[in-house]
Amino acid sequence: MTSIVFMGTPAFSAPILESLITNGYEVLAAVTQPDRPVGRKHVLTPSPVKEVALAHDIPVLQPEKLSGSPEAEKVVALAPDLIVTAAFGQFLPKKVLAAAKIAAINVHASLLPKYRGGAPIQYAILNGEAETGVTIMKMVMKMDAGDILRQQAIPITADDDNGTLFAKLSQVGEKLLLATLPDLLAGKITPQPQDESQVTFSPTIKPGEEQITLDMSAAAIDYKVRALRPQPGAFVKIGGQRTKLWQVRPTAETTTLVAGQVAVISKHQLGIAAADHKVFYIEEIQPAGKAKMNITAYLNGQGHGLKEGQQLIED
Repeated sequence: MTSIVFMGTPAFSAPILESLITNGYEVLAAVTQPDRPVGRKHVLTPSPVKEVALAHDIPVLQPEKLSGSPEAEKVVALAPDLIVTAAFGQFLPKKVLAAAKIAAINVHASLLPKYRGGAPIQYAILNGEAETGVTIMKMVMKMDAGDILRQQAIPITADDDNGTLFAKLSQVGEKLLLATLPDLLAGKITPQPQDESQVTFSPTIKPGEEQITLDMSAAAIDYKVRALRPQPGAFVKIGGQRTKLWQVRPTAETTTLVAGQVAVISKHQLGIAAADHKVFYIEEIQPAGKAKMNITAYLNGQGHGLKEGQQLIED
């Protein structure tokens, strides 16, 4: 039986761990981020990976930082055949990588060498990519730079957001990993180096980068809304307040109005001018301090009295 130390944290990673367990691999330990406070009441909550591990009586290691930790020494002492990571969220020190007798491999949610880093799914949507996918790669002492073992692409649809793509790519990663491991263990895979000339990065999105600004096209606004949905959400400034946009619809309709001005207004529609003079329609909105609402509810309430040509969105 092939022994594995699994490292991962979010919901993306949990089904991958579950599939390794149910398909007969010996998971010696699961390494995941420490429990974090969640929600308004800041309830200390285990990661999805920890929940799966505990359900199968697998030891859980939760270092705040793996490098130099007692948990790292435990991984080294376990001397697994494989180390498998999936959205772990930390760099693995050289000593830990070397602990794997056969290989340390990573399940990464992009078609490497595109989108190395911590937010590959968000950036694929943000940049309007037609497809994304999963790469199974060997791990090295450089972020997401190891040789490629296998890849699988999937299309990004106009309805996809961060949440739906996470779920789809988790399933792809689970199946692709299970298909890759037997060939890897049998020495049937020739790892392919990444083309360094094609490398792009996807750093974690910071709070200030969640804002929709007046220099964005209608399509780019839609990409940003979907890339940041369901968490943390993209926002605009309306009346000096952060107002989240949860669903918009870009169109080919044109307007001569300035970006951020009301281009179309009716009982059930609110169309806004974008920087490319295209109109996008707000369909779900969340004013500061309010719950999410459809555009009809907004126009009957806080948005009542809006007029065509009025500057609604500010920088």
